[in-house]
Amino acid sequence: MKVLITGAAGFVGSHLVDAYLSDGCDVLGIDNFITGDISNLRDARENPRFAFRELDVTKMDERSLADIAESFGTPDLILHFASPASPIDYAQRPLETMRVNSLGTENCCQAALAWGARLLLASTSECYGDPLVHPQPESYWGNVNPVGPRSCYDESKRYAEAFVTTFTNVHGIDSRIIRIFNTYGPRMRVDDGRVVPNFVGQALRGEPLTVYGGGMQTRSFCYVSDLVDGIRACAASDETRGRIVNLGNPEERTIRQFAEIVCEIAGVPLDVDDATPMPVDDPGRRCPDISRAKALLGWSPKVDIRTGLRATLLDFSARLTVTTP
Repeated sequence: MKVLITGAAGFVGSHLVDAYLSDGCDVLGIDNFITGDISNLRDARENPRFAFRELDVTKMDERSLADIAESFGTPDLILHFASPASPIDYAQRPLETMRVNSLGTENCCQAALAWGARLLLASTSECYGDPLVHPQPESYWGNVNPVGPRSCYDESKRYAEAFVTTFTNVHGIDSRIIRIFNTYGPRMRVDDGRVVPNFVGQALRGEPLTVYGGGMQTRSFCYVSDLVDGIRACAASDETRGRIVNLGNPEERTIRQFAEIVCEIAGVPLDVDDATPMPVDDPGRRCPDISRAKALLGWSPKVDIRTGLRATLLDFSARLTVTTP
């Protein structure tokens, strides 16, 4: 099978590259390095079944598709994972975020139509906004501020879902959509700005952990290998055609509890700075209902939080040692 992955040099994208190569697939990675890092593809680039093209998916046109088909072959599966995903990134690049989730998604749909390929869109739990329903099932429409500071990401992802759904209804492509809840693991950027890199980096540097608004807001954390298993299962399943599937860990905990676990694994005293107010429109609760993933895919996460954090801490520790003078 030939697999094209946009956002291939990113955190999740690079793990998908490795997984599909391990499955024996030919993989073409696409990235323009707005937030991706070529070092994430270090192992993949040693594999003769991996090809890479530096390309902005918002500019992928008929000529690009012809070049890809000629040099790589016609992809059987497109995984659209290109997009800034952290609040820091999309605050700094709001228009790029909106373009990749609108124009980039349209281009991936057109590619799927031209090649007869299956398409999987990576969407987000941010489509639920600050939810009024808990936990969040795929049927929930969400509670999103369309003009707030996070709207460039939240609403462009909601648009991407609408576009894929409409394009599928009109043209009959084989598509499915996943909504990803908080995921963590090796290769996250140290300066990513999300809670896991923040806490892990601060713990390793011996700094107080920045806990916004007292830390009573909740999240659920899914280790990256579990997410990748869910993505592969969803992409391979005929049962998910034309459907949306939540992928995440339903174990809900407060941010304060999560800070305690990080400090425990890092072997440092609990030290938090909880004086910083909550960011605007930051959700108070976030937890997936994964009943559909269980029923259709037989999938649920397996890696417990402490095991996943140990692996993440080891990865961050090695990279901080290298980058710190």
